[in-house]
Amino acid sequence: MAGVRERALAWLYHRPTAKVWSLLSPGILWLLLFFLVPLLIMFAYSLMPRGTYGGVEAGFTLEHYRRFFEKIYLAILSRTFFVSLLCTTICLLLGYPVAYVIARSGKWKSLLMFLVVLPFWTSFLVRTFAMIFLMRDTGLINSVLLKLGLISHPIAILYTPFAVMTGLVYGFLPFMILPIYASLEKLDLSLLEAAEVLGARPVARFWRVTLPLSLPGLVAGCLLVFIPALGSFLTSDLLGGAKEMMIGNLVQNQFASARNWPFGSAASFIVMALVLLAVVTYLRVKDRAADGGR
Repeated sequence: MAGVRERALAWLYHRPTAKVWSLLSPGILWLLLFFLVPLLIMFAYSLMPRGTYGGVEAGFTLEHYRRFFEKIYLAILSRTFFVSLLCTTICLLLGYPVAYVIARSGKWKSLLMFLVVLPFWTSFLVRTFAMIFLMRDTGLINSVLLKLGLISHPIAILYTPFAVMTGLVYGFLPFMILPIYASLEKLDLSLLEAAEVLGARPVARFWRVTLPLSLPGLVAGCLLVFIPALGSFLTSDLLGGAKEMMIGNLVQNQFASARNWPFGSAASFIVMALVLLAVVTYLRVKDRAADGGR
């Protein structure tokens, strides 16, 4: 038995292709079982009629895809895209300066990075509930403002679009900071020194050197924020009081309370296709611009 094992290991050692596949196979198997198979099941559900008491029945129909393009669901989709784009923009405006400062902070770099990733040590649900305690009428924000005499009565912060956007930005801001920091940290400072020697002002150095070289991290950060924000439903439920329906809430309600699994599956696949189309189009336009329009 030991000889067979030794021969097998020797065969793997002398066959690089087999060795590579032996290393990849556990991850590929995991993705097949827990990603691809559930995705195929959802796709099959989206093409089947809804059961009388929930679930699905045998058959084939495109009714669920047609239903998604009704006016009410298109309004939810457009609102979700707007909220996600706004969240991505705010995270970019807040995250880029933070990433830039961390990349140039020298000995404080490790501490600042620790502070950025510190929220990940706590559940996202717990952090969302903490924001409820901050923004409710008797929460910390209103209590401080009342004691300072800046307001005469509590202001409505919770269950508003502002609360939803605040929660989204708070939750996804680290995903913008980390990839931008990774790009800025690898930036060759001699390029900035050369630009300065050639007479470039600080603003010009940023726009002509720093920003273009950090563009890969910026694009990665935008994708890491936009796509999760598009499917978020917990934040709008807890901080928005279910007043601001987003596509994630729609899908969650179809699988939970409405028990309309086929329509929920169809909505998920349509959003997935739209996001994939937008990402592919954006990357092609960016690559074409990088190649000088060729």
